[in-house]
Amino acid sequence: MKKPILLYGLLGGLLIAMLNLVEYRFLVVEHSVEIYGGLVAAVFALLGIWLGLKLTKTKEVVVIREIPGAPVPPSTEPFAVDRARVEALGITPRELEILELIALGLSNREIAERIFVSENTVKTHSSRIFDKLNAKRRTQAVQIGKELRLIR
Repeated sequence: MKKPILLYGLLGGLLIAMLNLVEYRFLVVEHSVEIYGGLVAAVFALLGIWLGLKLTKTKEVVVIREIPGAPVPPSTEPFAVDRARVEALGITPRELEILELIALGLSNREIAERIFVSENTVKTHSSRIFDKLNAKRRTQAVQIGKELRLIR
């Protein structure tokens, strides 16, 4: 009983597959111009996108700038903070401490943990240091601090 049902189902499946193949071939023959036109349009669209990306791609330029200023010669005497300059700039002891920790390469979070203040307090002190030293970045503030003998 199962064998005829299985055979009937298999033949039905083959018949449906043949009809789909014939329909597909008829569809391709009937609409071949549209299919070829669509393929050509897709190729030209992809070629245009690729060419546009290649032509408008900006070339990378490496710029090497030297920071003006005389290099600080290494001194043989022990380091001492220039207190007159610290007072002239109006840098508080806490700001000086934070500048030293920035020079050690610590993040704001690490500095906050080390001196037991909040991270926002460290950010406030850092921005005040940047203003007083006319620095835009941490590395620039450290460099200026070393040149002015504020930090080691």
